[in-house]
Amino acid sequence: MTTRTNRIRQAAQLTLALALTTAALAQPKIFFPTDYGAKPDGATLATAAIQKAIDTATKAHGTVSFKPGTYLTGSIFLKSGVTLDVPEGVTLIGSDKLADYPELPTRVAGIEMTWPAALINVRDQHNVTITGHGTIDGDGPPWWKSYWDLRKIDEPKGLRWASDYDAKRPRLVLIQNSANVHFGGGLLLKRSGFWTVHVLYSHDITIDGVTIRNNEGGRGPSTDGIDIDSSHDILVAHADIENNDDALCLKAGRDSDGLRVNRPTYNVVIRDSIIRRGAAAITIGSETSGGFRNIEVYNITALSGVPSGVLFKSAHTRGGYAKDIRIHDLTLEGVAIPIHITMNWNPSYSYATMPPGITNPPPYYKVLTTPVPDGKGLPHFSDVHIWNIKATGARQAFNVSAYPNATLDNFRLDHLDIEARTAGVIANAKNWTMTDNKIQTADGSKVTFTDSSVNDTTTPYGEPK
Repeated sequence: MTTRTNRIRQAAQLTLALALTTAALAQPKIFFPTDYGAKPDGATLATAAIQKAIDTATKAHGTVSFKPGTYLTGSIFLKSGVTLDVPEGVTLIGSDKLADYPELPTRVAGIEMTWPAALINVRDQHNVTITGHGTIDGDGPPWWKSYWDLRKIDEPKGLRWASDYDAKRPRLVLIQNSANVHFGGGLLLKRSGFWTVHVLYSHDITIDGVTIRNNEGGRGPSTDGIDIDSSHDILVAHADIENNDDALCLKAGRDSDGLRVNRPTYNVVIRDSIIRRGAAAITIGSETSGGFRNIEVYNITALSGVPSGVLFKSAHTRGGYAKDIRIHDLTLEGVAIPIHITMNWNPSYSYATMPPGITNPPPYYKVLTTPVPDGKGLPHFSDVHIWNIKATGARQAFNVSAYPNATLDNFRLDHLDIEARTAGVIANAKNWTMTDNKIQTADGSKVTFTDSSVNDTTTPYGEPK
């Protein structure tokens, strides 16, 4: 063999070696918690081993994945550049011990306070992915029981408004003060102790492809599906939700504390999802203090058992605003009230007053009962366009009200096709237009307008065919 031939062969071998090395370097490194001591037996606490895998993966911008089995864990904290992959055949199940969820500063149900960390946390991070076809299970029933037990104690004392805060229940997933987070890919999220996915003070977040089931083993109270809270540039798509409270919900703070923080939710798109059980197809509020703008919701289906279609809710202590809201192409099957707007939501929960005889209350009682200055508590909703709604089997087409001095302004409702027992009421509406709608009512009623200015050309009203 000639020297020249040897050189050519050596060069080719070197080129191949470099190519293989480059390809190997390009492959994401995978770290398994079992390599750090985790046991997938569903009984041995694996928190430290999972966190060690995450911390190691951070240095390599790698992926944390799992061998098949069930991993019992408390709070884990994802880091920038890491992918958490929960494959099919893997369940992460939350510990039922509060001590496994360290208390940290956050916001819960509209006020800033310390609260147990979530099961899965992305706090102050960027470029994080959570994906897979496995299951994240909050083991909700013990947490749900703690809530109902406290309700029995709180309500006779006039503290119904305090129960959500007194029962410290971990959320399932928290994304807080973070950016460029991608979450979904086929995950099953189930039995959350409290809210399921909470996006707080964050931006450029995509949630695409999650299934939420919070009624296994009982109906979990306050187990919201996906809450977008004082955050912006958010996409939610392909969610399949069954829970016992708000399903797809926008929030922005509560009362005096929300007005102090004053951070809006804006530039949000929610689309292509199904609500099997929950409070509404889409909810804005009741935490409205920071306001909402540039929101679009479309291609949502809600099934029988969902009480409201479009639900806007607030209270006369919340303040805030909502404007440039676009909601369209909803299919509502057996939803009781397709268009439901109330600015006096659930008074026993919304209006916190300190009962006599309460000594040494926790700090959050004082926050919740801080009066809102006159003139700042009324919410203002305006410039809303709702169109292409198909609703069958409704009880009441409209249940809409606000305040004479804080009206619902500049709403457009068109191409609504609603079959309902009765038409319902629209109150405190200013400069509304309702065109190209078909509202068929079993009792032959038309919408009753109270303290409103509405150009309504809806036709026909009458009995459904």
